[in-house]
Amino acid sequence: MTTSPTQGIKTVLHPVSDLAAAKDVYTALLGVAPTSDEPYYVGYEAAGQQIGLVPGGAAQGMTGPVAHWHVPDIEAKLAEVTAAGGKVKDPVRDVGGGRLVATFTDPDGNVLGLLQDQ
Repeated sequence: MTTSPTQGIKTVLHPVSDLAAAKDVYTALLGVAPTSDEPYYVGYEAAGQQIGLVPGGAAQGMTGPVAHWHVPDIEAKLAEVTAAGGKVKDPVRDVGGGRLVATFTDPDGNVLGLLQDQ
């Protein structure tokens, strides 16, 4: 039996209804400007990952996974994304071993996660 290995997750697409509002939050989260900024798609490249915003994606049946971004200062990043329009879902908490996690929602209710290892 032959299997094809994967190269890991390199692209994550998120359905959005208000592209401008979503772009503000994702730009704050990722800390980089979009590499592709079109009315039909806004894409980012950050740390080798491709993150895409797809307007009207929910109408196409798209749902988004909860991806956790590793950050050096979870409190500061959570403050940045909420200032840009995100809403805290689960505040920062220690899940053991010094690992801190939190989740927030973007303007469309997609759940996104933050993770900090101490």
